Amino acid sequence: MKAFKISSLVIIGLLSQTSYGQEFEANIQLRPRVEMRNGYKNLLLDGQNPAIFVSQRSRLNLNYSKDKLDVKLSLQNIGTWGDVPTSTPKSKNGIAAYEAWARYKFTPLFQMKVGRQVISYDNQRIFGEIDWAQQGQSHDAAVFTFLPKKHKFDIGLALNADAETLIQTPYTVAAYKAMQFIHYSTEVKSFKINLLAVNVGYEYVKPNLKLRMDQSQTFGTYLVYKKDKWDANLSAYVQTGKKNNQTVTAFDAGANVGYSFTENWNLGLGYEYLSGKSQLDSSNTNKSFQPLFGTNHGFNGFMDYFYVGNHQNSVGLQDAYLKLNYKKGKWVSSLVPHVFYAAETIVNPLGEKMDSYLGTEIDFTLSYAFQSDVLLTGGYSHMLGSKSMERIKGGNVAKTTNWAYVMISFSPSVFSLKKEVKVIE
Repeated sequence: MKAFKISSLVIIGLLSQTSYGQEFEANIQLRPRVEMRNGYKNLLLDGQNPAIFVSQRSRLNLNYSKDKLDVKLSLQNIGTWGDVPTSTPKSKNGIAAYEAWARYKFTPLFQMKVGRQVISYDNQRIFGEIDWAQQGQSHDAAVFTFLPKKHKFDIGLALNADAETLIQTPYTVAAYKAMQFIHYSTEVKSFKINLLAVNVGYEYVKPNLKLRMDQSQTFGTYLVYKKDKWDANLSAYVQTGKKNNQTVTAFDAGANVGYSFTENWNLGLGYEYLSGKSQLDSSNTNKSFQPLFGTNHGFNGFMDYFYVGNHQNSVGLQDAYLKLNYKKGKWVSSLVPHVFYAAETIVNPLGEKMDSYLGTEIDFTLSYAFQSDVLLTGGYSHMLGSKSMERIKGGNVAKTTNWAYVMISFSPSVFSLKKEVKVIE
């Protein structure tokens, strides 16, 4: 009884003190996706058959906010149906921290965010979340944000290591050793201006067993215009420095113009040029642009023939495309044909120049929102490749090449708390 009285007095005392706001939210995402891959990412070889499987993302997000502090912890398990026996005591891939960060707002003009976090800017060509991939993409980094009036500056720093060590050891993870970037954005009337500069260092061991870090730089801009029924964007990036003991000289440029005929229909026309290296070029210069950490699935066709873990240090790419979008109620659909050309020369085994035309891809997607937290999406893509595509990718261009998927995403909020808490000052 005495303990109960003491506890009661403590609670009454807490409730009588100064209050502050506190918020906590927990939500989950379950996202199974069935895919049929028949020449996905690459042309099929003779004797190869399509793959059919179901993958799933299971993610738990915890968000906490109090005064100037925000904290997020996102845990996930990524797997394929059947990758372990039905009676297994554990998951094949286990639980991983997708995000684990804290942000502190020192003043209204300055804040800091540290930990495992998503870094995403602009149209996600250079930095993106890669949400299409079940595992997504996040970085261990510190990001400092400055917010003067009508301007935003982000400065990011990252330094990676295999583990805690006593002496210097090689970094063996398939990722960068160090990264620094600055991103700036502002708005002027109907224009949004974004500038980005990134330095990335990759470490490797020299023949004399000494560690070396090659550093490459990416500089560029992403401009957006929106007014009335028109919208347009323009991007341009250059890459310099060194990578894999090669000098880097590459660039990327793209533009897109869209017009909304009605509230339901939108038509867009776009083109992108990513520099490459001619197969006749024997220099020690890397001329092939690398989109770094971008959401590359959203560019250059959904069948991921280019820059999704492939097409690096190759002949580059020209991508001309048309986008037809329709949206009404809970339905959203899109039809996007792409025409692909190599940016540089392709040669056959005899050293003769080949046609730069690589192929045409047609992407169709359709989605329906049953409710705010239940979304069904499906898609079908067809690739019509050429002999030049076969030359740089391998496989047999005569075989039918297509890909289809159906995915359903459940994203309910399972708990939310907002209250005023009393504390002793």
